[in-house]
Amino acid sequence: MVRRPSDRTRGRRVRVDVRWLEGIIEDPQLALELSPEARRHLLSTTSIAYARSLCLRCKGKGLCGRPDCPFLKAMKLFSSYMPDLDSTELEGNSPPAVFVGRFGYPYVSVGPLIPPVLANTAHMDMPEEWYGLPLAEIVRMRTSLVRGRFIVDVRRPERAGKLMERTLELALSRRPVSSEAYFIRRPKKVIILDEGIQPFGPTAPLRTLEVDVSRWDHRLERAYSDTDLRASEAVLWLYERGVPISKIQRAFSVGALGLGRLRRLVPTRWSITAVDSIISKHLASKVKSYPLIKEFQAYHASYLDNHYVVILMPDSWAYELLEAWSPGAIWNPNDRIVFCSDWEGWRGRASYAKPGGSYYAARLAVCEALERMRKQARVVVLREVRPGYMFPVGVWQVREAIRAALRSRPFRSDDIREVLSYAASKLTIPIRAWVRASRLLRSALEQVKLTAFFSSS
Repeated sequence: MVRRPSDRTRGRRVRVDVRWLEGIIEDPQLALELSPEARRHLLSTTSIAYARSLCLRCKGKGLCGRPDCPFLKAMKLFSSYMPDLDSTELEGNSPPAVFVGRFGYPYVSVGPLIPPVLANTAHMDMPEEWYGLPLAEIVRMRTSLVRGRFIVDVRRPERAGKLMERTLELALSRRPVSSEAYFIRRPKKVIILDEGIQPFGPTAPLRTLEVDVSRWDHRLERAYSDTDLRASEAVLWLYERGVPISKIQRAFSVGALGLGRLRRLVPTRWSITAVDSIISKHLASKVKSYPLIKEFQAYHASYLDNHYVVILMPDSWAYELLEAWSPGAIWNPNDRIVFCSDWEGWRGRASYAKPGGSYYAARLAVCEALERMRKQARVVVLREVRPGYMFPVGVWQVREAIRAALRSRPFRSDDIREVLSYAASKLTIPIRAWVRASRLLRSALEQVKLTAFFSSS
């Protein structure tokens, strides 16, 4: 019997080096699938930057109980799509896209993402347009983006000189940017599996960067020029003027927003959650002034083997996200369902939610829908992750799937039990398990309101 590590150990991500990759490459099971030449090539051109500690122990031997190793699959799929670059020079059109790392903070790696493509690449960094694309297409598109990187002190980005200036120009551009990157060494394939960010392709230290930026997005340019506008105010100002969430997150990340003396670079992972949080918190404050919906409603959507049910209840604003990771789903090597949830009441929340970025991405989609309806509701979002979600592609898919669900026709009822029966028809995990894990659903089923006594008299 294999002794399984604790939940704390299982979820921790750690740095790994090429020796871990070598342990996987030399695994006998994989050796049957790859020729010696293919294994040597994969080992020389690929590294895996972060992985769970259980995977470090396992090295593809199946300790998690899965018949197929998601990291072996990711390594083969990602590597097959990533371009093989044999030069230290690269010319292409950046979507535009920029990645700001978080390790080593406040000294982080920053740099543009540039595909070896001279066509229109705008869609490569616009997750608002990706809903409905198959997983393989998303991986193919994102892994073609070559990442240049240089180290920046987030508190003093100007010290990075021309590299930072040109990266900022690129980030605020209105359309794809013709770019030439010169690397210190040949870009190497890197695989990062992290639900907080979108994948990207080969990486190398950047020596120089040349960009041909015709015009900035005029809305981003105005927010950048206003050094008396707080970052949160700038985010809302841009959102209200129709700037896509992904563009706001990019501007936030490269330190283009906020009071002049306080501007900082923000790691991409943090900027995504921060922007979702700022906008959804603002929308929630408006939703609280609207009249309650008159009945229970349930919405459904499925994408990349993530299955969502959104339940709206005729009660004052509160919000809860429940994630259930089925046995065999990535991040869950257990033989049992793993739940992760958090919630907020009328006053909101001050601490970071346990599900992480998906909590705020889902809250944004929910608040947008209620604002559109001019209605208030108590909301529960159920997210069931099944084994088909083999590789994380970013929390954008949570936001876009729930946006799609809330644009569909809902199931309506005056009885919460009928709504739960509808939810049960869309999910494989028994509804009683969801109710047991949910604070708001239990409250709706068990709590008797004073109005019930008045209506019966």
